[in-house]
Amino acid sequence: MRIPEPAKERLLSLMRFLEKTGDTPITSAEVEALTGWSSHTIRKDISYLAGGQAVGSSAGYTADSLVPAIRKALGFDRRRRFCVVGLGRLGSAYLNAGGLDLEEFDLCAGFDTNVNRVEILKSPAPLYPAYKMAEVIQRFSIEIALLCVPAEAAQGAAEKLAAAGIRGILNFAPVALRLSPEVAVRNVYVVDELRSLAIKMEDTEEQHETGI
Repeated sequence: MRIPEPAKERLLSLMRFLEKTGDTPITSAEVEALTGWSSHTIRKDISYLAGGQAVGSSAGYTADSLVPAIRKALGFDRRRRFCVVGLGRLGSAYLNAGGLDLEEFDLCAGFDTNVNRVEILKSPAPLYPAYKMAEVIQRFSIEIALLCVPAEAAQGAAEKLAAAGIRGILNFAPVALRLSPEVAVRNVYVVDELRSLAIKMEDTEEQHETGI
């Protein structure tokens, strides 16, 4: 059964909640209070898992019962290798971020056009000059790139990554990349996120004023 994209996003968030709850069951009503999703939506999303088999109980859902089913449904039952491209402040932060120590991903390399930066930076993964990207990506079968370069360099770097065999790019540059549909791109624009947050705050303030 194909899972709709909005349901995948909600299941991903639900998996994150459950990983923090451990063995403590959490009900659909509690998930609704945490997320704002309706209990009906939550139960429908969960029904996509494991071919409709039960993954919870009347007491709620636990990480032990639900997380493996979500991982399998979303394709997290195998590890993927990724690299960081652009080792300025943002890229360096991701190189050493403990939050990227995930079961689903292996950090395999970092790249930068500045050779001195590559030689000086400390990293849990090996660092390489940018001209070695194609060679290293193919050698280690790296699939995903975190693109942390300036806006003016993003398109060129993305094209080189795609040519080297990268299948997915998490783009932090505030530009729209033009690539083949075969390469999945997800944009993370901090300014847009701030604007979205401001819109949500405005809605919350209006609801408070009107008593809704």
